[in-house]
Amino acid sequence: MSEFELRPLLHLLLHVLVPVATARLFWPKEWKRAALWMLAGWAIDLDHLLADPIYAPGRCSIGFHPLHTWPAMAVYGALAIPRRTRWFGIGLLIHIALDGIDCLWM
Repeated sequence: MSEFELRPLLHLLLHVLVPVATARLFWPKEWKRAALWMLAGWAIDLDHLLADPIYAPGRCSIGFHPLHTWPAMAVYGALAIPRRTRWFGIGLLIHIALDGIDCLWM
């Protein structure tokens, strides 16, 4: 498997492993529920449907897609503060951070 094929696979794997590991570490008694809410952060990738092509493995999502912009990230940070939306907000921030790392890898 070439590096070009490995990066997207690793990226997707991290989008699952990091939220689950975060939930297990910080909320061990409620980790399954916390992990599901954090994994729901993947919903921001719906903005990829607005792009042409929908999936471009060499494109950095940060700043390109509407839900991957700095104003949106500020909202995700705000969602991480109240207890009621904390897990979802953290999931969104994890998602954005992993997308940012992916941009650096490109």
